[in-house]
Amino acid sequence: MKKFPAHCIAGTKGAQIIEELDVKDEDKIIRKRRYSAFFGTDLDLYLREKGVDELFIVGVCTNICVLYTAADARNLAYKVNIYKDGVASFDEKAHEFALKEAENTLGCMVI
Repeated sequence: MKKFPAHCIAGTKGAQIIEELDVKDEDKIIRKRRYSAFFGTDLDLYLREKGVDELFIVGVCTNICVLYTAADARNLAYKVNIYKDGVASFDEKAHEFALKEAENTLGCMVI
């Protein structure tokens, strides 16, 4: 049984970075491997080397990748902001739950 539809698969339109993010040549792109952007990547090390302590999260799916990335970030002591208009899910109830969980349990700012 499939729990959620395939999305953001490497090489597909869903994995492309939208123009509105205005990525520059000097920007580092870290490809996710699992639900959390921190799992199996050098994201934490890279951010710490740059002196980053606050994150602003956008993406899909709110109740999966966004929530797990936010949870790992909070567990690593980052301040986390989630742009409500910049996240989405295929399941509206799960989307709303994830935003509440991120705010009420994890201490993220949902803006």
